[in-house]
Amino acid sequence: MNAPKKSDLTRSRILSQGRALVLAQGFGGLGLTELLTASGVPKGSFYHYFGSKEAFGCDMLHAYVEDYLAALDAIIARPQPAAERLDSFFSAALAGDAGSMADRCLVVKLAAEIADLSENMRKILDEGVAAVCGRLAILLRQGAGDGSVVPQPDPETAAALLYSQWLGAAIIAKLSRRPEPLEQALADTRRRFFA
Repeated sequence: MNAPKKSDLTRSRILSQGRALVLAQGFGGLGLTELLTASGVPKGSFYHYFGSKEAFGCDMLHAYVEDYLAALDAIIARPQPAAERLDSFFSAALAGDAGSMADRCLVVKLAAEIADLSENMRKILDEGVAAVCGRLAILLRQGAGDGSVVPQPDPETAAALLYSQWLGAAIIAKLSRRPEPLEQALADTRRRFFA
């Protein structure tokens, strides 16, 4: 197996540090000098790895969506009833070492900011949200089949509405700096969807 090249490792480090900084201060508030300092990369090296700040943002969002979907796919692959897998996915939004969904979700942080700023970044997030909703619809269908989830007449629409509820709850939790909106979303999800 080949070891990653130094340039690939440096690029990954910039993306990782950039994600953390964007979560803390938004995309518009991210300065390239600050990003390079946090990444331990010399000034002037940014454009060796990314053609522009927007290109960096697109690559960061692609990596974020891939990581998010991989985590969701791991939950979907578990040998449990679908309701347990859905509960695990949504319960993870409440807490963890990195804080709640409100603190670590780039969709929560950036959706409104980049919707008018960058069409390319907007599309990446929009496609990522659609992919998440598609996977949630799979779980809703599987749950109807295994009897753990209340059957939905239109699983795709139900999944999109469910994700929208969670996204809204995360935004309100971030605004209020309280976990109750996410806790209420979890209680409502269990009440409405679990058999």
